Amino acid sequence: MTAAFDTLDSFRTILAAQTVVDSDAIAGANQRNGQLTKPPGALGRLEDLAIWYAGWRGNPKPTLEHPQVVIFAGNHGVCAQGVSAFPAEVTAQMVANFEHGGAAINQLSKTFGAKMTVYAMALDTPTADFTTAPAMTEAEVVTALQTGWNAVDPESDLLVAGEMGIGNTTAAAALACALLGGNAADWTGRGTGVDDAGLARKTEAVAKALMLHDTSDPLEALRCVGGRELAGIVGAIAAARTHRIPVILDGFICTSAAAVLFKACDGALDHTVAGHLSAEGAHRRLLKELGKEPLLNFGLRLGEGSGAALAIGILQAAVACHSGMATFAEAGVSDG
Repeated sequence: MTAAFDTLDSFRTILAAQTVVDSDAIAGANQRNGQLTKPPGALGRLEDLAIWYAGWRGNPKPTLEHPQVVIFAGNHGVCAQGVSAFPAEVTAQMVANFEHGGAAINQLSKTFGAKMTVYAMALDTPTADFTTAPAMTEAEVVTALQTGWNAVDPESDLLVAGEMGIGNTTAAAALACALLGGNAADWTGRGTGVDDAGLARKTEAVAKALMLHDTSDPLEALRCVGGRELAGIVGAIAAARTHRIPVILDGFICTSAAAVLFKACDGALDHTVAGHLSAEGAHRRLLKELGKEPLLNFGLRLGEGSGAALAIGILQAAVACHSGMATFAEAGVSDG
C-alpha cells in the first residue's frame, strides 16, 4: 500500500489513527492456551508471545509462514567528524553484499524462510552533518518515511527492519538522547569499534548537535539528527501496524528509530517485541525506557537486522506450539 502522507503533519495524523489490537483474538488465544496439553504456564514466555501475536493478527489460532526482512541503508554527513572506524563507501559495498546474498542477514533470513529486500537510500547524497545543520529537510525525511512504509508487504505476517550505514550509531545516539534525555555520553558507544579518541569525537558530535537543534518534537528530532535509514525503519514499523503485522525490533539503531514512534504516540510500539540485547552499551537503557524485554542476549553488535532475524525462530516456535498442539479433549488426555 502506497504511503498516504506527504508531510510530517500528515504522517502524524496517520499515527494518531493507529490500528488497535484485536481483543476478541486475545480472548480466544487465552482460552485456547488454557486447553493445551501442558500444565498452565509450562511454556513460559512462549505462551505470552503466541497470545500477543494472535491479538495483532486478529486470529486466536494464527500461523506464521511469511516473515519479511527489510534492510535500509543510508550515509551520514556527521562522518566528517571522524566518528566511525570505517569509511562511508563501506555502506554501498555492504549493500552489494546483501544483494548478492553474502551477508549474515542473508543466511538468517534464509534459515527462517523470510523474504529479504534491501533499500539503498540516496547513498551518493549523505545527510547533512548535523553538527552544523539539520540532517535532512522535511522533504528528505518524508521521502525516507515513505520508502519504509512502501517496503512493507501487506501479505507478510511478521516484519524485521534492519539497517546499514557507516556512522549511524552516532545518529542513533543523538536521536536517543534527544528523545529520552540524559547526557551525550550516556548514549554514545564504540559502534563498529572506534578507539577512545573516536568515542570522544562521537560524544562531542552528539552534544553539539543537541545544542544546535530543537528536538522537542519526535519527528523533528528524526529530521534534525537522524538518518534516512532510521526514518525508513520508522515508516516500516508504522506501516506494519496498519496491516496488523507484528514487528521484531533489532539492536540499538533500530530501537532508537522505534523510540520516535514511542514518543510520538502512546502505544505506538505495542505491536513490537525486542529481538535481542545488543552489545552496544546504551541498548539496555533504551530497551528499559521503552519497556521492552529482549528475547535473546547473544552479544551481537552487527546490525543488519541480524538479532531480530535470529529471534524469528523464537516467535515461530511460540506460534507453532500454540496453534499446533492438541487440546486435552483432542488428545484424550485428562486435564486434572
